[in-house]
Amino acid sequence: MAVYGLDIGGTKIETAIFNDNLEQQQSWRITTPTDDYQQFLHAIYQQVLKADELSGCQGAVGIGMPGIVNDAGKVLSANVPCATGKVIANDLQALLKRPVAILNDTRCFALSEANGGAGEGYSRVFGAIVGTGAAGGMCIDGTLFNQGLGMSGEYGHLPLSAYLQQKYQLPVLKCGCGLNGCVESYIAGPGVQTLYQHITQSPKSAIEWANDIKRGDEQALKVLACYLDILGETFAAISKSLHPEVIVLGGGLSLIDAIVEKLPDAIQTHLFSGFAVPEVKRAKFGDSSGVRGAAIIGSVHANSNAS
Repeated sequence: MAVYGLDIGGTKIETAIFNDNLEQQQSWRITTPTDDYQQFLHAIYQQVLKADELSGCQGAVGIGMPGIVNDAGKVLSANVPCATGKVIANDLQALLKRPVAILNDTRCFALSEANGGAGEGYSRVFGAIVGTGAAGGMCIDGTLFNQGLGMSGEYGHLPLSAYLQQKYQLPVLKCGCGLNGCVESYIAGPGVQTLYQHITQSPKSAIEWANDIKRGDEQALKVLACYLDILGETFAAISKSLHPEVIVLGGGLSLIDAIVEKLPDAIQTHLFSGFAVPEVKRAKFGDSSGVRGAAIIGSVHANSNAS
């Protein structure tokens, strides 16, 4: 049986068809309708029907999207505002006449990388996206850690420590989530610009920063030292509480070699002496990991409903 993964973002919906071995067969993208809920549902419905036609069967459906899905199945998503407060899975099941699984997109990423990805062979895997946002998920023996209210893995909303705030004299920023001082405001893509402006008095994008690091630019390396200090402390906090054996990085900033290479030492700085640092790896499936993880939850959900 075919299984479909849909990765829904604030600008695009990616749909991919996978076979039983989780090998991607086809994929395509459309623009995400974000303002009208019925248009949003219809767009997903049409992609699933297209996948049925291409695969010649009625496939299982899994969806990953930004935001939090609570125990009642209701979504809270800043990127897709029309979906907030809706029980998307139930509404789509009624339209498609089949089970539909839905999960936060970064948790889908973690699940994908723990099952056949860079975390394969490890019992405890933390998958972390570092891109326009910062979030992830913890997998134990290939299974996603119980999500509870859907917030487990939101490491970007751990607070910046007073120690680092004072060390670098950083401004305490209000996060888009409504809290103050979340590390996402400093380590995600837009946060890099904030750090660059603060440390060098010159604004630069994350892409410009990455290029400057490659050239060995002194100012860029200063920003990198601060950035790694914050990211290292954050992942040290995750290590103290969840004890992952490996941290798998995804998202645009994970493509910067210096971050992946220097992060273990930065984590060690904030851990107790004598305790092992988790390995740090770049995601095996890259941008396709989210849609692959969505296919995994779709397959599991369909099989549990069939049994």
